[in-house]
Amino acid sequence: MSRRRYVARGVPGGYRIWDNRRRGHWGDFYELCPDDLLTALNAGAEQARIVELMRRYKKARR
Repeated sequence: MSRRRYVARGVPGGYRIWDNRRRGHWGDFYELCPDDLLTALNAGAEQARIVELMRRYKKARR
C-alpha cells in the first residue's frame, strides 16, 4: 500500500488535515475526525463530493 497523501492529525480541541506532499495543513479545523473526507481526498474523488463532505463536517462542528 502506498503512503497516503492526506491524514488527520490531532490538535488541541480536534483535528486538522495534514498534506504529506505539501508538508502543511489543508482545510479547516474539525472537532470530529473527518474519516469520509480523508477517504475521498486520498481516492481522488471529484471536487463536488469533496466540497459536500467539507460542508457536512463544517456543519457538524457548529
